[in-house]
Amino acid sequence: MSVDASIIEHLKASSADPVHLLREAARLLPGGVAALSSFGAESALLLAIVAEAAPDMPVLFLETGKHFPQTLAYRAELARFLGLNNVQDVRPAASEVADRDPTGELWAFDPDACCKLRKVEPLDLATLPYGALVTGRKRVQASTRTALPVVEVKSDGQLRLNPLALWSAEEVEQEIKRRGLPAHPLVAQGYPSIGCEPCTRPVSEGQDARSGRWAGLAKTECGIHTVG
Repeated sequence: MSVDASIIEHLKASSADPVHLLREAARLLPGGVAALSSFGAESALLLAIVAEAAPDMPVLFLETGKHFPQTLAYRAELARFLGLNNVQDVRPAASEVADRDPTGELWAFDPDACCKLRKVEPLDLATLPYGALVTGRKRVQASTRTALPVVEVKSDGQLRLNPLALWSAEEVEQEIKRRGLPAHPLVAQGYPSIGCEPCTRPVSEGQDARSGRWAGLAKTECGIHTVG
C-alpha cells in the first residue's frame, strides 16, 4: 500500500514532534498505520508515544518462538501499563517452521534463513494492508542507521515512520525516566538491545548497543528494516 506524495510531505512537516507525527499519520491514513515493536530494551518510549497519539493503533509483535521469557512477560506488562489495546502477535506459519526448521536449530547454522522464516516473511504478509509502519529505530543505535530519516519512503511507496530517529541515547533515557516507564528486566543484566534468545548476548560498557546481536557474525540486521 503506497502513500500519496502530499501526505508524505505533510508528515515530514510534522516530524519534529513524535506524538504529533503519529496523530497526523493516524488521521490522514485511517486504519493504514501500524507500529512495529520488539518489546525490547528501548521499546517503552515508542510505545508510550503510540499510546498517547493513538492507543488503538495496531502494534505488531513478531512472536518468533525464540524470545527470552522475560520479553514475553514484559510485553504483557508494558501493554497493560500503557493501555495499548491492539497488540497483535505475528507468527511464522506452523507448516513453514515444520518444513524449514523442524529441529528449531536453524538459527545456529543459517541465522539469515531463520530471520527470514520467523521475522521477514511473516511481517511482510502482516503489513500488506498498511501504508505506514512506525518503528523505534534511532541513528545512535548502530553504524548502519546513521542516516536514518524520521519519514522514510520505501521503494514500494510504503512509509516507515521513525519518530525517535534523531534522539540521542541521553534524550531517550531522560524521557523514559520522566514518563516513569518500566524497563525490560534484561537491561540491568547488560542487554541494551534484545532480540531472540539464541542470537543475543550481553555487551560491555561502551560497546555498540547492537554488538550483542548475532555476536561474532557480519550480520547486523534481521532484514525487516532493509534499505529500499
